[in-house]
Amino acid sequence: MTPKKINVKLIFILLSLILISSCKNETHNNLPTVFVDYTLDLNKPEYYELNTLGNYVYITGGVSGIIVYHDLDGSFKAYERACPYDFYDCGGRVSVTDLDRGIIADTMCCGSEFSLTTDGLVLKGPATVPLREYKVYYYPNSNTLRITSY
Repeated sequence: MTPKKINVKLIFILLSLILISSCKNETHNNLPTVFVDYTLDLNKPEYYELNTLGNYVYITGGVSGIIVYHDLDGSFKAYERACPYDFYDCGGRVSVTDLDRGIIADTMCCGSEFSLTTDGLVLKGPATVPLREYKVYYYPNSNTLRITSY
C-alpha cells in the first residue's frame, strides 16, 4: 500500500470513531449530570410507605427531586423527577398520577407519561427518552436503601 492509501484509511477510521462517539444514544436529552448518593432508613416514618409493595415517596436531590418506588416484584426503583423533554425550556417535573397502573406524568409542562414499572419508559410523548433511573441497593439487615448516580 502506498502512504497516501494508508493516510486515507486512517483518516476514515478516525472520522468514523469521532462520529460514532458523538452520535451515542442521548438517553436523557440535556438534563444536567448530578451526583446522587442517599441512604434511606425505611424504619423512619417519612420512608415507611416504602415497606409496602407498590408504594412510593418523593425525596429531594437529583435535578428536580427523585421518586423512589417499591415495585410489585419486590425491587426498588428510583427515577429523576425532571422530565427529559425540553427540560431547560420547560422545566417540567413528573409526579405519580395513576399508581394503580404505575404511571408517572409531567402534567405541568409537556404532558408526557412514563412507566414506574418498566424502567421509566415513555408511554406517551412528546418525550422520546425514558426518565433517568438511579441505582438502588437494598440492605435487608438494616432495612435501608442506598440510591446513587454511579
